[in-house]
Amino acid sequence: MTGRIRGRVLLRAKGRELYSFINMLHAGRIGCSGQYCRRDCFHAEVRRSDLPKIREMAQECGVELETLERRTVSAWLRSYRRRIGLIIGALIVLAGSVYFSNVIVTVEVQGNSAVAEEDILAALGQLGVKRGAMMYGINFVYVENELRLMVDGISWAGVHCTGNRVVVEVTETVPKPEGESTRIPCNIVAAEDARITYTSVYDGLLMRKVGDYVPAGSVLVSGVTDDSGHITLHHAMGKIRGEFERTVTFTAETGQLRYVPTGRSSDSRRLILFGLEVPLSFGGRDYAAETVAESTGALRFFGRELPVAVVSRHCAETALLRVEFSREELRDILTQKIYLYEKNFLAGDTVIISRDIAEEEKESSLVYTVTYTLEGDIGEQREIFIK
Repeated sequence: MTGRIRGRVLLRAKGRELYSFINMLHAGRIGCSGQYCRRDCFHAEVRRSDLPKIREMAQECGVELETLERRTVSAWLRSYRRRIGLIIGALIVLAGSVYFSNVIVTVEVQGNSAVAEEDILAALGQLGVKRGAMMYGINFVYVENELRLMVDGISWAGVHCTGNRVVVEVTETVPKPEGESTRIPCNIVAAEDARITYTSVYDGLLMRKVGDYVPAGSVLVSGVTDDSGHITLHHAMGKIRGEFERTVTFTAETGQLRYVPTGRSSDSRRLILFGLEVPLSFGGRDYAAETVAESTGALRFFGRELPVAVVSRHCAETALLRVEFSREELRDILTQKIYLYEKNFLAGDTVIISRDIAEEEKESSLVYTVTYTLEGDIGEQREIFIK
């Protein structure tokens, strides 16, 4: 093993005074291994540090000397001694490895659903647990206790580190369920003028049957029952569905104020290093009104995202102008409004049986009057007031 590490040189010597040269090697206490003579040539293996002295002996004896250095660790290191860039790169990698093994690169939050992750990270940052902070000196037990006090909704917190990653596990406070008052007497009345298509009563007295037409406000399920003169009040419960009509009006103005691009734009880039922002380009402009698009390219190391990223920012100037729309464009706008209304207000178990759209052109607008035929829940609870 020592021979693999230290520099070793294969030696080949020949000449008339060869044996004098060999005697001088032995007399000079030069360590030779594997020595033998063949065809008037002397072969041996010597240390590289003894080579200058051996060359002087060979010159003194008039012996021709040939050397061949073996591939050892010292020979390999010596071959790279003039490659400064490689050495500097190796030192940088070594320093980076030592640095990143002692610094927080990522902070992960697990177990939260109701509590926002941004609130937890902000509290951790105040306690010194953030990307770029050194791990030594952080009292994780103290951080766990303080985190529960600083963030509402956390009943337990555990903080531990694995390598350069800090994992924060939290358990959220389970809110006390609100007790639904089911003892208040009430009726179920019709919320729409409708024709009943389905009934299912859980408590109370059904007042209408399937197929009946009921005006809005009619009692569908009564919370008052009379059993041979004995009146009982109930919290009426049930599901009553019916078919009803609803009319909605949508309007789109011919001329509307809109922010439109002016054609002017600017681009800028900045480097984010452990939360510190360093501009990489200059000359970016901020406009009075603009649309901004940003994209972030984070540096990754073995699949882990490092706290180093380049953010590209594109700003496009906009101006508030009056835009005149054609009839086709107005129809597209109204169609989009109808779609959003149906998605937000007619979703769930409400079924759209039909829709009838009436178009009316006015001097400065286009109006859609939509008449829906719907099938859905028409019952709503109304309390029974008792003196």
